[in-house]
Amino acid sequence: MSPLSRRRIPYDPKLVSKARTLRKQGILSEVLLWNQLRNRRLRGYKFFRQKPIGPYIVDFFCEELSLIIEIDGYSHQEKDQYDKDRDHFLRSFGFYVVHFRDEDIRKNLTGVLLVIEKWIDKSNQKT
Repeated sequence: MSPLSRRRIPYDPKLVSKARTLRKQGILSEVLLWNQLRNRRLRGYKFFRQKPIGPYIVDFFCEELSLIIEIDGYSHQEKDQYDKDRDHFLRSFGFYVVHFRDEDIRKNLTGVLLVIEKWIDKSNQKT
């Protein structure tokens, strides 16, 4: 268990209902990836979907790994600075932020899962 698991992760309570709405509206790539991450299906790790952290809602979050997975769709193309600031904020709490393109998840989900598994293997070697 990481040290982060023992501390409270800050979030804006106003984002809880928005996160719930986002979970219900899930885009195809989110649903596809979620079906592989939910219920500890990926190596026994617990992931959350649309998790509020600070002033943001992240797509997927595994507290035990301190891992945030973001899906970048077409809406991210014009938000480079926003994404950089967001990643900087999240990394300041010790989280690792991994980005995948929406298209990659839809067309190569197996490859995306392999990248995540390799990241987990590499992360576990450090501890």
